Amino acid sequence: MTTPLWEAAAAATCLDLSHPYRNGMPQSPNHPPFRMVMERRHGDMVRADGASAANEMFVLGGHVGTHIDALAHVSQDGKLHGGVDALEHLDHQGFAQLGADSLQPFVGRCVVLDVTAVHGTATLEAGYEITVEDLEAAQAKAGVEIEPGDAVLIGTGWSRRWAERDAFIGMTDGVPGPGAAAGRWLADLQPRLVGGESIAFEHLAPGKGHALLPVHRIMLVESGINIVETMNLAPLLDSGVPEFLLVLGGLNIAGATGAPVRPLALLPQP
Repeated sequence: MTTPLWEAAAAATCLDLSHPYRNGMPQSPNHPPFRMVMERRHGDMVRADGASAANEMFVLGGHVGTHIDALAHVSQDGKLHGGVDALEHLDHQGFAQLGADSLQPFVGRCVVLDVTAVHGTATLEAGYEITVEDLEAAQAKAGVEIEPGDAVLIGTGWSRRWAERDAFIGMTDGVPGPGAAAGRWLADLQPRLVGGESIAFEHLAPGKGHALLPVHRIMLVESGINIVETMNLAPLLDSGVPEFLLVLGGLNIAGATGAPVRPLALLPQP
């Protein structure tokens, strides 16, 4: 008899692969920062029976914190994925096509390519460019095959530096991530989505910032593959589990180019 889904989920170990949102957290300088202010505090208004409530207001960009890039996020020569004109479907309410509201929740197989394990380190060096050879070695070490429609995450250990705001952003020393050749190798495997630990799923060379983002072009424009960024993969890398069930859904924001997500990894019991 097949085990019911809820029983299988209850028996799994659940890892939260997101970072908490808080004022001052690391983020790309290209996007509006996260801000939270307490709009009402306990005691500001007290009901006749003595009850009180507190609430807050959030302000944030669609590409801040752990988030997913919609296909409307990047254009090349004025075109989005599938040759859609980047301005034809855009107005003050966002994109009528390829926005965050077009993203389907992902529940499926996820494979981790842990490049830190290949190099025998907890965290890759700042500005390190991940190569095709790195990804092939990580796949061989994990002993898994990537199938079309899977989610694929790249482990760099960079989430271990989350508390080092300036170093995490990497404006001076850069950020480890896939170069264009590695991005093409990944795209050719036809994953449903890819993800990583830094604020850009890219190799950011020292002192270059976000000057060029070829992997975004390859994934979003050319291949129609969504990107999840600023993930907290440290506990997943520590587990050594190479494949698992990933549950991921973004906020259903009409016309947005990106949205916050809270990815959950369901790991099988050893």
